Amino acid sequence: MKSHCLSYRLTALALATCTLAPCAWAQSDALANTDLLGRGEYLARIGGCANCHTMPRDGIPFAGGRPVSTPLGPIFSTNITPDPVHGIGGYSIDDFKRVMREGTAPGNRHLYPAMPYTAYTKASDEDLKALFSYLMRAVPASTYAPPPTRLPFPFDQRWALRFWKAAFLPSGLYVDKPGKDAEWNRGAYLVQSFGHCGSCHTPRGLAYQERAYDETSRLFLTGMVNDDWHATNLTGAQGAGLGRSDAAAIARFLRTGHADGKAAFGSMAEEVEQSIQHISEADARAVAKYLKTLPAQREEGAYTPQALAAPVGPGPRNGDRTADVESVGARVYTSFCAQCHQPDGKGVAEVFPRLVGNASVLSDDATSLIRLVVQGGRGPRSASGPSPQVMPGFDSALTDVQTAQVLTYVRQSWGNRARPVTTNDVTTLKRKLR
Repeated sequence: MKSHCLSYRLTALALATCTLAPCAWAQSDALANTDLLGRGEYLARIGGCANCHTMPRDGIPFAGGRPVSTPLGPIFSTNITPDPVHGIGGYSIDDFKRVMREGTAPGNRHLYPAMPYTAYTKASDEDLKALFSYLMRAVPASTYAPPPTRLPFPFDQRWALRFWKAAFLPSGLYVDKPGKDAEWNRGAYLVQSFGHCGSCHTPRGLAYQERAYDETSRLFLTGMVNDDWHATNLTGAQGAGLGRSDAAAIARFLRTGHADGKAAFGSMAEEVEQSIQHISEADARAVAKYLKTLPAQREEGAYTPQALAAPVGPGPRNGDRTADVESVGARVYTSFCAQCHQPDGKGVAEVFPRLVGNASVLSDDATSLIRLVVQGGRGPRSASGPSPQVMPGFDSALTDVQTAQVLTYVRQSWGNRARPVTTNDVTTLKRKLR
């Protein structure tokens, strides 16, 4: 009887051991999967996947259909939900990596470089695995079929993209730069891969290729026009670049769209709102640290703060007198702009951006300024930033001459030194926007 009881206890212990161990393993796997999906969701957010692959307002998340403006015509984003027919449900991890790094979908279907695979080619295996796991396991499948992209001949011949890739697609994952610390390398990795900052901020060539992919080129992140918005210079240029912004201000701007008297607008406001505001504080600091090490390139415009010593407008210091002839630009500014941006151009902190020394104001390219005056704009809504403010458009209130002159006044007042805006600049852009 005792032998039987001992045998029973040993058997029970063995069964308990066999039963409990898989549970522990399962819990460990569950935690690992949770971490993987969390990492994938984070990368999808800061990489702007939902932003590009979701129609504005009432679109289905990640189901595609959003048009991406290019010089050749609109390119519609694809469905990247796990639907096996219209999405990526039939993809393997290798298929996904090939799409992300080579721009080639299953069936050797070449993707247009509106999808920034030129940046994702640097993404690590671990990050691509996490992103793929999130899209396949945490995103609801959708049967939505986005409109097909139809570009004019010969650009509709996707097979020709293999030659474009052979000429312009960089190869190789990001490799840490020797002599740089972990934070700098993390910032460089994010800027060059999931942040794909160069897609908007690096000039493109005649073949729509980015003319630089990292800091070894003088053209990297020096600014360009996208979809009739000018993406600013992110190098250390003193006028229209980041030379006068410190790393803390840059990091805050990434997470809120506001810093140092500046506010995001246009496509950058949407980018902050939908994507970059989700970047962690540590990653924001790393990106800022990397950007602050980029030497000044493509200097344009200038800001001379000592010019502010001169009195502006009427006041006791100049006998309450104004100039004998006030310019058209000054009169328009006083009537339409000064209430928000203030007579001295300093704006209102965390509410209305300052125009004094503003890098966007000093840029040689005035596309964004003209578009803001004509169409208006809105600041970004973020979890930790101030409430967004709306700037009205003045297309019906101002003539092209008045728009040009008020912008010239702003770009040449309070210490700002930038080229004048011409009436032709305004008329040409308005024609494009229509």
